[in-house]
Amino acid sequence: MDIYIIIPAHNEEDYIGKTLESLTQQTLLPKALVVVNDNSSDATQNIVETYASKYTWLSIVNSKSSDQHLPGSKIIHAFNKGLETLDNNYNIICKFDADLIFPKDYLEKIAGHFQSNPKLGMASGFCYIKKNNAWVLENLTNKDHIRGALKAYRKECFNQIGQLKASMGWDTVDELLAKYYNWDILTDETLHIKHLKPTGQSYNKASKYLQGEAMYKMRYHFWITLISALKLAYKKGSFQLFTDYMSGYFRAKSNQVDFLVSKAEGKFIRDLRWKGIKDKFLK
Repeated sequence: MDIYIIIPAHNEEDYIGKTLESLTQQTLLPKALVVVNDNSSDATQNIVETYASKYTWLSIVNSKSSDQHLPGSKIIHAFNKGLETLDNNYNIICKFDADLIFPKDYLEKIAGHFQSNPKLGMASGFCYIKKNNAWVLENLTNKDHIRGALKAYRKECFNQIGQLKASMGWDTVDELLAKYYNWDILTDETLHIKHLKPTGQSYNKASKYLQGEAMYKMRYHFWITLISALKLAYKKGSFQLFTDYMSGYFRAKSNQVDFLVSKAEGKFIRDLRWKGIKDKFLK
């Protein structure tokens, strides 16, 4: 299977070389890899250009945006810049972060999963972060959720869900829409990826309301938003985050922010969320 990879990168000089090195050593190489250098002011461009000079399938695109670390829109706008440079001759499209180290057989195993299941729409391994000199699971979400850092999509699924939404919550709504269209989602616990920079480490104060806004835009409604905000704030160990998430939700509702999904998709999402909540209580 032909794999294309797009990596948005903003000031990633400490990590991008390790990420590219791990991808150039894969047992199944990608057919194309594009790094979108998004307004970096460090050595990110020089590092990527060094790799691009060695590998014909690896390229760099320079993009100018803000220098803020805002989750969602900035990342997806950069991703789309990279997508514009690629043709349509792929089977799998990947959005990877610029601070990951992949095991050598990662792409081969991911491709194998897609080959063995024609209904598989999305797949990934698991992110591990370093704590006390040991690599431990970065346990921010359920194990059946594919982290935004390492998304891989079958082309047909990618197009059917409308590709990626330029908004906080893009890495949740993509899965929900994939399920809406009856695609399978797989996480392979045997694939351990080293995540060098923990999620959200570089987000600034301007992003604190975006999570709640995303819940509104996914048509969660109040009670699912409340439960989701409590759970996420608890996992991150901060009650202040809970108040920020709920404030973001009510701000979006007051401003009548555009939704990311249709009414039918929203009802499906709520039903799916309620089923998950009830299943947990019945365990």
